Amino acid sequence: MLAPIRVTPPDITPVSLAEVKAQLRVDHTDDDAMIGALLTAATERFDGWTGILGRCLVEQTWQQDFSCFADCLRLPLAPALSVDSITYFDGENEQQTLDASVYALFSDSRSPYVGLKPDQSWPGSYSRRDAISVTFKAGYSTTPAEGETPAQSTVPEPIKLAIILQVKLNYDPLESAVRESYQRAIDALVAPFRRVGV
Repeated sequence: MLAPIRVTPPDITPVSLAEVKAQLRVDHTDDDAMIGALLTAATERFDGWTGILGRCLVEQTWQQDFSCFADCLRLPLAPALSVDSITYFDGENEQQTLDASVYALFSDSRSPYVGLKPDQSWPGSYSRRDAISVTFKAGYSTTPAEGETPAQSTVPEPIKLAIILQVKLNYDPLESAVRESYQRAIDALVAPFRRVGV
């Protein structure tokens, strides 16, 4: 399985700049650019394929390529919200789009995956590393619905708090013992959300 590719990044962060500034007790705009950069860095520490949680935080679109069809096509990121499309290269090495009536999105204790619906079968595919491409949405849903404002994330509160503490850890000059205490708190907050094997 090849590494997944992020097709569409999130529109918002799990925690807003205003929320972070309130926790930092910053009431001016002088440091907005720096705090925003720290917020981005803290979010990326936990989010997506390279994040330590092995999950997506806010809704985003990913593509996962496979060399062939299988009983289940494991998706590397949770929570998976939907499958946008599955394309594949047929026996003539021509790209085709698989009808959505053939497959469904499932999830078990290991991860989300794409599998066949009853009485369906996978088509034949060309022999190549990227023969099948699954494009899917992953992350905690955004409310209100996409396109409406103001959008807010439904990321669990412990992860949001961990992001805020990570920003505070990098923004405020803290003594060594306090920094260690913050880091232990961050680790404890995100521990229940780490995916097994990540």
